[in-house]
Amino acid sequence: MVNRHNDDNFVSALEGVDVKTSVIGEDSLMSEFRMKKGAVLPPHAHADYEQIGFLVSGNIIVHIGGRPWEMKPGDSWCINKGIEHRAEILEDSVAIEVFTYPREDYVKLLDPASE
Repeated sequence: MVNRHNDDNFVSALEGVDVKTSVIGEDSLMSEFRMKKGAVLPPHAHADYEQIGFLVSGNIIVHIGGRPWEMKPGDSWCINKGIEHRAEILEDSVAIEVFTYPREDYVKLLDPASE
């Protein structure tokens, strides 16, 4: 599967957080998140998914298992299954995240431009 970068087909996940899924594999899924300054991703955990992220642009604080990590462009993180996490968006930001295994709710967000 291939997806060519485009600015279309984002869906609002939370206030100030838009997402779309670019590609889906047998055991993983990759999504792009566009987040506005001041947005907050509330505490949550994924019992069935490992989550790996890369900050493309902006500045965020990711709290993983109760520990805060300030992320700047080029920084990355891994959140193991079942670990509580949350995020604070300090400035407009773009992140790429990979979930293993594909999240059914994000499978539905697959960019129609993907082939």
